[in-house]
Amino acid sequence: MAEPPTQAEDDMNPSPQSDRDALLKLLEGLRDPQSGKGLVSAGLVQGLSVRNGRVGFMMEAPGGLLELYEPVRAQAEAILSQAPGVDRAQVVLTNAPGDGPPPPPAEGVTRVRKGVKLTVDPQATPAPPAGAVRPPHVRRVIAVASGKGGVGKSTVSVSLAVSLAALGLRVGLLDSDVYGPSAPRMMGVDGDPEYHPEKKLIPLEAWGVKVMSIGFMVDEGAPMIWRGPMASSAVRQMMHEVAWGSEEEPLDVLVVDMPPGTGDIQLTLIQKMKLDGVVIVTTPQEIALIDARRAATMFQKTATPILGLIENMAFFTDPSTGTAIPIFGQGGGLAEAERLETPVLGQIPIDVALRQGCDDGRPLVATAPDSGPARAFRHAAEMLRTRLGLARG
Repeated sequence: MAEPPTQAEDDMNPSPQSDRDALLKLLEGLRDPQSGKGLVSAGLVQGLSVRNGRVGFMMEAPGGLLELYEPVRAQAEAILSQAPGVDRAQVVLTNAPGDGPPPPPAEGVTRVRKGVKLTVDPQATPAPPAGAVRPPHVRRVIAVASGKGGVGKSTVSVSLAVSLAALGLRVGLLDSDVYGPSAPRMMGVDGDPEYHPEKKLIPLEAWGVKVMSIGFMVDEGAPMIWRGPMASSAVRQMMHEVAWGSEEEPLDVLVVDMPPGTGDIQLTLIQKMKLDGVVIVTTPQEIALIDARRAATMFQKTATPILGLIENMAFFTDPSTGTAIPIFGQGGGLAEAERLETPVLGQIPIDVALRQGCDDGRPLVATAPDSGPARAFRHAAEMLRTRLGLARG
């Protein structure tokens, strides 16, 4: 089980309410069915958020004991709902990673000694995800990824998801960036996900897309001071414990907005969710391409097809002359796609309206479908629909 947050960590998650301590006291009055301690003392209250009359936190149950902790989750919601100033309470129950000591080092792994370079631990090396599965009632899953931040993965994810929906597909968007969720702002949707009768979270909807993000459960400006196991646990729940589709209306495609890098969350996604392919996002300059190569290599090692590359911020169009100005260089994305033997799905220009639409929660592909960036994203969505074998629309 993840360790409970320290007082310093709690202090760094500010709440606009003055009754945070009172809420923690209420939760401490409930008992952990295993240890007999209060929920707070037992470390079961993770990421408590209080905003605008809404209270929520995540509760990690020891592996395999979700049924034992479900009544505790319900009691916690009930007691919080009755607290003064609380209009709505949400407690998300998820499995904790396996407890116990770590396995012994694999044969050939060098012990840690000063001045000694470690060999690669085989257990930390990505491998083909034999046990990965798609979420129930989801036909295809694609990831949007890059090895670094700041290249526009979330803009691309949102724009592709809305463009695919405009083609007549049933589309979901999973914002898996636990530490920097942006889908709620970019999609212009906020609220508290509710529970499905089968005890699954119901995603919110905007612009024809079903959306799930940890951003629905925390303050927009509050830092997510979570250790790796807690973040990975939250991502696992958003993958497989969300009612994305139904037997009557399965989701055609789930777009996963990946966080930057190649760490814990990325490996959790690759090993637990069956991906039908990945879209690599980069900008033209070499420093971004270096990191894009790292991401591409990670997916290649796990036998995930690379569906194509999108070169974002490819150029800026001079409004007075119509000349395309390659601010970040040119040709890098095309050359990288050739190296990866994958198509270029689109070259997206730097565009003020595209940026403003994301800030306002009004995706440009929906509000100005005839604009240059929207046409580029629609073309990319059409290519993806074909490559994924989705004929709806």
